[in-house]
Amino acid sequence: MVLMRQMLSLVSSDPINKLLKTYACYLSTSSGLVIGTLYLSTKRLVFHGDEPLCRYAASGQQEWVYYKVVLLLDQLSFVSPSPKGLVHSEKYIQVVMRDGHEFRFMGFVSYDKALKNINEALQHDRENNMAGRVQVRSVARLGK
Repeated sequence: MVLMRQMLSLVSSDPINKLLKTYACYLSTSSGLVIGTLYLSTKRLVFHGDEPLCRYAASGQQEWVYYKVVLLLDQLSFVSPSPKGLVHSEKYIQVVMRDGHEFRFMGFVSYDKALKNINEALQHDRENNMAGRVQVRSVARLGK
């Protein structure tokens, strides 16, 4: 329960950011698949691994940490589906950031709904950001 509260506070730490959906899925990494939960909010896409992973600190000490990825929707370049023809278990959602980093999420129970909801949240975020920019520019012009 504490972990869920921490994740919800990360996803919705400001009053404008609202949690929209959660999905059980996998994150594909260079070390293999990490099972976890993907949290979709109006401002972020957050993945949190379900099981701690072992890593070694610089001191050589063994540590157990949860895999966590926080992606701001306004930093996403695009979201794309996997190529057609893949069986359900191989379908993935690719998220590409403006800085070129890529993330692949897979293993969704309802792949099509997850893809639709993520794309809608991204579109809504872009529309809100554009409206804010237009409003700021209009105010700036009036001030001249």
